[in-house]
Amino acid sequence: MTKPSLTLILAAPRGFCAGVDRAIKIVEMAIEKWGAPIYVRHEIVHNKFVVDSLREKGAVFVEELDECPTDRPVIFSAHGVAKAVPAEANRRDMIYVDATCPLVSKVHIEAERHHANGLQMVMIGHAGHPETIGTMGQLPEGEVLLVETEADVATLEPRDPERLAFITQTTLSVDDTAGIVAALKARFPAIIGPHKEDICYATTNRQEAVKAIAPKADALLVIGAPNSSNSRRLVEVARSRGCDYAQLVGRADEIDWRALEGVRAVGLTAGASAPEVLVDEVIAAFRDRYDVTVETVETATENVEFKVPRVLREPA
Repeated sequence: MTKPSLTLILAAPRGFCAGVDRAIKIVEMAIEKWGAPIYVRHEIVHNKFVVDSLREKGAVFVEELDECPTDRPVIFSAHGVAKAVPAEANRRDMIYVDATCPLVSKVHIEAERHHANGLQMVMIGHAGHPETIGTMGQLPEGEVLLVETEADVATLEPRDPERLAFITQTTLSVDDTAGIVAALKARFPAIIGPHKEDICYATTNRQEAVKAIAPKADALLVIGAPNSSNSRRLVEVARSRGCDYAQLVGRADEIDWRALEGVRAVGLTAGASAPEVLVDEVIAAFRDRYDVTVETVETATENVEFKVPRVLREPA
């Protein structure tokens, strides 16, 4: 039986960013240095496949520090943690390694600098997301006001409208954030923003690649986890660029093949915490069903690399 023809349009860049790559390396090097088990507070990155593979190597994932024994090292996730977490680890005399993405750490430093200058912070982010919790936890209670939408800006009640600065979660949609920033500047003309947007280069690059392929695709699949903010934004970006059927899938076995009946071109990308092996798996699943032509659309080249903490580069 002849397979129907289908073009798979691969977005580039896609998948792992430098911060995710570094965080995974930190867990692997910690297991190598100190042996298993190594404890990790929260998922190191938002991807079940990655978490499960690290678990097999000897990582134990917990939600809070009090679930960790004091005689084993603990790693803080790439999303960053509130100041209270390392403070508690120090109090308990624990060995810890901070795997916070350096671009998230940059936002933390920015918030502290503005706070030291007497400014109250406005954070554009998603309530309950680990990165938002970690960033807001850099400053005392009440010093960071959270906004999720343009509508939230209208109800903000800062201490002093003339003494404000804003920061953003690194994994947001560039287009959505622009609207919130505009609303903040319209309501609080004196508000100070970052020199360069806080949204990280990898998030921006992956969104730009999706913008390039979405108009050419009848459907678009984003490989990523449902709790991955940057992956969910990629789905939204695809839909906003005219690709009505854009879906998030964790792995190939989650693809709804019936929904793809009759399509001729499918866009494919992966969130920043999804490994390339899952992209290969999805391509293989398409090849089983279609006569596939793969086309890659590259909108940027990434060569960023972040060093792992010194403690892991030194002998045990």
